[in-house]
Amino acid sequence: MYKVTVYFEDLQDKNYPYKVGDTYPRKGLKPTHERIEELASGKNIRGIPLIKAESKSKK
Repeated sequence: MYKVTVYFEDLQDKNYPYKVGDTYPRKGLKPTHERIEELASGKNIRGIPLIKAESKSKK
């Protein structure tokens, strides 16, 4: 799972809006590994990372 760090509209998901703090991907969406890499790096239209891997807290 990933957290959205910058608001964006997913152009590969009918412009679905993601707000800062949302979980990516949304329920029912199964993006490719390549798409996740694109959003997590600067290799997208915006040129900046838009999502970040969630840290798993250990209890």
